[in-house]
Amino acid sequence: MKLAVWLPNWIGDVAMATPALRALRDHFVGAEIVGILRPYVADVLAGTTLLDRLWIHKLKQSRADAWRFLRALRRERFDQAVVLPNSLRSAAWAWASGAKRSLGYARNGRSVLLTDPIPAPSLSVPHPVLDEMLQLVAQLGCQTLSRQLELATLPRDTEQLTAFWKRHPAADSSNCVCLNSGGTSGASSAKDWPTESFAELARRLAVELGQTVLVVCGPNERATAQRIVAEVAHPQVVSLAGETVSIGLTKAAIRDSRLLVTTDSGPRHFAAAFRVPCLTLFGPTHIRWSETFHPLAVHLQHRLDCGPCQQRACPLKHHRCMRELTVDHVFSEIVRRWPSSSAQVSKVA
Repeated sequence: MKLAVWLPNWIGDVAMATPALRALRDHFVGAEIVGILRPYVADVLAGTTLLDRLWIHKLKQSRADAWRFLRALRRERFDQAVVLPNSLRSAAWAWASGAKRSLGYARNGRSVLLTDPIPAPSLSVPHPVLDEMLQLVAQLGCQTLSRQLELATLPRDTEQLTAFWKRHPAADSSNCVCLNSGGTSGASSAKDWPTESFAELARRLAVELGQTVLVVCGPNERATAQRIVAEVAHPQVVSLAGETVSIGLTKAAIRDSRLLVTTDSGPRHFAAAFRVPCLTLFGPTHIRWSETFHPLAVHLQHRLDCGPCQQRACPLKHHRCMRELTVDHVFSEIVRRWPSSSAQVSKVA
């Protein structure tokens, strides 16, 4: 049997799909499972054994390339397509692939494109996307083994991280707190915590608690990471901005850290996968949507009458949900939740 799984388009959503992928792997013993996903999220699953192969599907491609991709898909002769995203486009590709059966939620007018459209949970009530994906594959007889996210790193990721620490001998890599300021949907995302707040938190972690602080970043967040390090000007506060940044390097850094402090963005799910304590700063998004049931996770959210609004930019222009989430509050929560942070933040396996 051969299955095609259309995967989500966001880093965090791909990570949250791993329990469903594991359920598929466990149920369809001996089947070949092929993941179809965007190139920029492929490294999220690198190193795992959840999929046998990956098909990279570019969002923007010429008509000729699209036809070549479609013909190659049809040559696979898939027995079953599982469409995890809710988009009309993903269902259309599953239909065009010629898969004998196709399963997905009946959203966005796409029921006609699926052989097995499943009534979708209401979007009016926030609920975990992770559970929604598990409930979808349950229609094929798959049982939920665990909600634990499952990711891995490659040897090259670890080697790159080791080389980075050798170039920063003043920083103690064994006593590292990671800060993730970015990874959201745009430079001015409503999910962002002010850069100056991250810088002040990094300073207090280094000066008051003696922590090494590593600011992780993607290609679009280099400038922010560099600014945080420059504002603190402390030998124990460093960033990956000068590296060839990648999802793999970020995974390795978070895997080896004692604590991750992050906005509500994709890399927070790496902490859940590697069982690393994680403090997430929520603003406009409802916590339930991206709940991962990580036992070492702490969520902070400044409650306002206008939120959570689920908007990518603050419609009222004040961005109070993140600006009024103070450094004092975040710092005190770190010390309260992880009391040993006065010497060293404890990583619980």
